[in-house]
Amino acid sequence: MFWGISLIFLSIIAVPSLILAKKPNAKELLEKIEPYQGWIGLAFCFWGVWGVITSILNLGWLTSYPIWWITLLAGNIIQALLGFMLGFGMINKLLLSKNEAAKEKANQLREKIAPKQGKLGIVGIGVGVWMIVASFMFFI
Repeated sequence: MFWGISLIFLSIIAVPSLILAKKPNAKELLEKIEPYQGWIGLAFCFWGVWGVITSILNLGWLTSYPIWWITLLAGNIIQALLGFMLGFGMINKLLLSKNEAAKEKANQLREKIAPKQGKLGIVGIGVGVWMIVASFMFFI
């Protein structure tokens, strides 16, 4: 359930224009989060990568809980990508500052993902809600 809640939180941060269109007073809250957006993105990027690794290590779940395993993998991929997009500045500054080849590859990846950030955020909200529902369906 925590995976789903965190994915919804990250997705809301990733699509502020969608939130502001529905709730104009949310702008103040998003402005408070903005200085920490890089750190939040960095943390969620690593958490998403760790979740993908966890999904692969628990490949045996595919026979017992295939829907849950696919949901977990999809949610973590979305979380890693959105975290990468939001934390790109921090990742660039802290991890890639000394390696020009890695920095160039990261820029290319970001250019591919950036136009899809809004759609990825909306999909992230949906997958996050499904992760919460699925955790109740399969584990309670």
